[in-house]
Amino acid sequence: MTHHDRLLIVDFGSQVTQLIARRLRELKVYCEIHPFQNVTDAFLQEFSPKAVIFSGGPSSVFADGAPMPPESVFDLGVPILGICYGQQVMMHCLGGKVERGHGTAEFGRAYVVPKTGTIALLNGWFDDGREQVWMSHGDHVSEIAPGFEVYGTSPNAPFAITADVARNFYAVQFHPEVHHTPNGKTLYENFVKLAGFSGDWTMGAYRDDAIAKIREQVGDKKVICGLSGGVDSSVAAVLIHEAIGDQLTCVFVDHGLLRLNEAQEVVSMFRDHYNIPLIHADEAELFLGALEGISDPETKRKTIGKLFIDVFQKHAHEIDGAEFLAQGTLYPDVIESVSFSGGPSVTIKSHHNVGGLPEKMGLKLVEPLRELFKDEVRALGRELGLPESFIARHPFPGPGLAIRCPGEITRDKLEILRKADAVYIDQIRKHGLYDEIWQAFVAILPVRTVGVMGDGRTYDYACALRAVTSVDGMTADYYPFSHEFLGETATRIINEVQGINRVTYDITSKPPGTIEWE
Repeated sequence: MTHHDRLLIVDFGSQVTQLIARRLRELKVYCEIHPFQNVTDAFLQEFSPKAVIFSGGPSSVFADGAPMPPESVFDLGVPILGICYGQQVMMHCLGGKVERGHGTAEFGRAYVVPKTGTIALLNGWFDDGREQVWMSHGDHVSEIAPGFEVYGTSPNAPFAITADVARNFYAVQFHPEVHHTPNGKTLYENFVKLAGFSGDWTMGAYRDDAIAKIREQVGDKKVICGLSGGVDSSVAAVLIHEAIGDQLTCVFVDHGLLRLNEAQEVVSMFRDHYNIPLIHADEAELFLGALEGISDPETKRKTIGKLFIDVFQKHAHEIDGAEFLAQGTLYPDVIESVSFSGGPSVTIKSHHNVGGLPEKMGLKLVEPLRELFKDEVRALGRELGLPESFIARHPFPGPGLAIRCPGEITRDKLEILRKADAVYIDQIRKHGLYDEIWQAFVAILPVRTVGVMGDGRTYDYACALRAVTSVDGMTADYYPFSHEFLGETATRIINEVQGINRVTYDITSKPPGTIEWE
């Protein structure tokens, strides 16, 4: 496997730690996130990072058992950047002071202005006199550590940017990794430059490394891959097939929760186009039967997750010698289910391909995309030669239409939902908007409304249209359709889909909402 200079991100539990990794990967820097409790003296010696970043986090340095880095990290002689809680930890450990909020908390947009000269970290900053940043802190630094100088301030953070240039230690109170700090990428670019990174980590390099790791992990054993037909599992399947060839068999679980004609398209593509061995497991009756009467979204996810494993185990017996189960698990799936590598961030929701795995499933996991974001998976798919028309498809969740059907799931509601969704996506494509939108879908609502069609009264379902723009799926905003588009789409759905008489448009961003309805 190729050796890359490595940057260590010490995770103190921030919900956006993974975005730091994303910014660095955009700069072709290889980095790994590890929870603070795993970063020991021995770990640091073995990992040998070229630079270190301390993430933010929800804790206070005053709390019992507050997350702390090992003292030896400051003796490595490499550049260190502390972010938010990471800044407070640095000051706390190096002789500064941190105080509780008491009216100085900042949450949301703020503006930082320069103070004492400039440094290499801030090249390209303050060209207009100030920089918009994103703050999210209660406690604040009240006294900087010896050797540090102040290079930027905000109304409630007098030490918004500090640095000890002689030791290459830098600390900021804001979050440069989020999009609400527009010039944040420049700050990271400056940091990796002063750390001496060459920017040699690419998707081509990741592909080569992933293939080598798969071969090392699997050996001469057989693998079954859970194929949903979406981009993630498909890229995983093609990558694994490139690594081990016919040792791979894909199992396509048709759970009865797919979009219109999707099952047929998946089977045709993998059997005909890629010539990858494929078992089509038509298990719609099993899944829909198990979901009958269930309304709670978490119970739905866990039910689907458990059945996925049951189905894989059943079909594993058909493949002599299968010891591994491959999944298209992504980094955000892992982050939102449990913190990456066991770190302390708060659980948001479970995902079918991580939250539903039993401890003893009889198969070992192969998850070659586990540390990639959605857009990186697409880049890897292009590297592997998958067609652009497939790579550019909107994300589709593992639990399928189950989480676009709030309340109880029925076959009738699913059929209505499929047809409405097909009309909606057709409208988006006809208007040339598909590639501008990160994800678009219809959710059928668990309410019926009174309507009038012709001379008759109707009592049918309402539906909600959802379309969002996003870069990585971690944050999102609704797409600003014109009223003409929405009116035309609503008319088509009501006219063409029996069972819907009212159409709404969801204009909630993420946060506070999620992209999916459940």
